[in-house]
Amino acid sequence: MSSSPISILSQTDFNGDPLDEELLQRTFRQLMDEHGYVLMCNVPDSFDQVKFCRGLGGFVPNYTGAVVGDVRPEPGMDDVYHAGNTRPLTPHSEGYDFTVLPPRYIALWCVTPASGPGGETTLADTAPWVAELDERERELLEGTEFEWKTTEGVNRLGLDLHTKHPVLEQHADGMIVRFSCNNLVRADDDEVVPLQERWKENFYRDQISIDYHPNDMLVWDNWRLLHARNAFSDRSRHLRRIQIAN
Repeated sequence: MSSSPISILSQTDFNGDPLDEELLQRTFRQLMDEHGYVLMCNVPDSFDQVKFCRGLGGFVPNYTGAVVGDVRPEPGMDDVYHAGNTRPLTPHSEGYDFTVLPPRYIALWCVTPASGPGGETTLADTAPWVAELDERERELLEGTEFEWKTTEGVNRLGLDLHTKHPVLEQHADGMIVRFSCNNLVRADDDEVVPLQERWKENFYRDQISIDYHPNDMLVWDNWRLLHARNAFSDRSRHLRRIQIAN
């Protein structure tokens, strides 16, 4: 079940004029703090997405080294789990396979939306799930260094990444949540499995669905929210993506 986003920020005011830059930044921060994500709409063609993202923090390169990545179907990737095809993506955070801190923010903006059904980015906030953990569960997720591996698609790029991190990590700037349905390495009887399945169910229960229009820009707190993607058929769908450090 999906619901519509409520953390939406228009870049133009009620008269259709550009929102004052200071007001735009202030409202963005308020919405991000409250909801963990912001969907910006009514974005003019002149908007500089890269400059806006630079104001949030330093850039974290994508796997290929490109800072501004293209999210669209790629040749030779249709048979693997990878953002560069039309298949669904399961709930996950970004950067669980990094040896360093995962990106704090992920920004996606729409060049060409998918025509027809599908292609939505879906999000869910882990904060209430963390709050409901009992003491034993929290100790497991904070105190155990799990092994993480990277995706099949990234393997095909020539990268075979393996790291060890807890699912929950306390940081001076907030709790870091790492999550993957596919790439947390564990046995079927590992005690983390029921928690992993519960959070997956929570995601599909709580998710909001982002249906893009041209120039729409979505930014979310990757330490707090999980994201996924619905399958689609229109291979012209094209988003751009930046990862932003804390």
